Amino acid sequence: MERREIEIFLTLAEELHFGRTAERLLVSQARVSQTIKVLERRLGVTLFDRTSRRVALSPAGAALYVDVRAGHDRIERGVAEAMATGRGVTGELAIGWEAPAVAELSASALGRFRRDHPALELVHRETGFVDPLDLLRTGEVDVAVTNAPVDEPGFAQGPVLHTEPLVLAVARDHPLAARSTVGLDDLDGEVVFRAGRRADPYRRRPEPSVDTLLDLMARVAGGDGVCPLAAHAADYFARPTIAMVPFEPGLPPVQWVMCWRSGGPTARVAALAHSVIGR
Repeated sequence: MERREIEIFLTLAEELHFGRTAERLLVSQARVSQTIKVLERRLGVTLFDRTSRRVALSPAGAALYVDVRAGHDRIERGVAEAMATGRGVTGELAIGWEAPAVAELSASALGRFRRDHPALELVHRETGFVDPLDLLRTGEVDVAVTNAPVDEPGFAQGPVLHTEPLVLAVARDHPLAARSTVGLDDLDGEVVFRAGRRADPYRRRPEPSVDTLLDLMARVAGGDGVCPLAAHAADYFARPTIAMVPFEPGLPPVQWVMCWRSGGPTARVAALAHSVIGR
């Protein structure tokens, strides 16, 4: 398998959607479809079961994904380490955080990075509440940490830094506040605010806009709507007027991932990615 074939196969296996795969890799949907057909003919097996409504890995595709993902990650780690060693990792690395608390929750990986690269200084910035990729877009930070998937054109998704479940922020007197857990169906009929970037299945359209965390918390506390938040919000954003109700087990968690501009990570960013993968 050639490198581009590997990238397309792995991305489609994760997205299970030809359109999102094409957008993430900045190629045409026809290119994705043709590449998979070529691979299937060459290997003599069906890698994906496709219908008009869904895309799923076949048993052969699932087995191939495990092996190819492991090999691809080893190669990426080796390349990152070689880049860091060959070019030298010094200077300053600016990280933009969509959720500043995740910087504290990722202390282990960041500590390992500092031990491995004492000559490199980490600088932490809080990204915009409405557009968490703003500082990365303007070049004010080298890497951003946001929730997956990163599917905006011009950006590449890196390794997972932290994973956690979600909670639903509701007013203390809201009917859902007394529940031990909530499900996705409980969002139907509710005004659902968005905090930062939000992946499916928690996304709801249209989503009322809020400009700041203060505005969001005030509106939730006032009963204007509810908002799915990463579970750390229960500790970091605790308020007597708001209840944080866990989503029921089995729903997709939040994955906080590194993200950089397309074109490949710099030596400094690659070194950080290597430390994160090695956790």
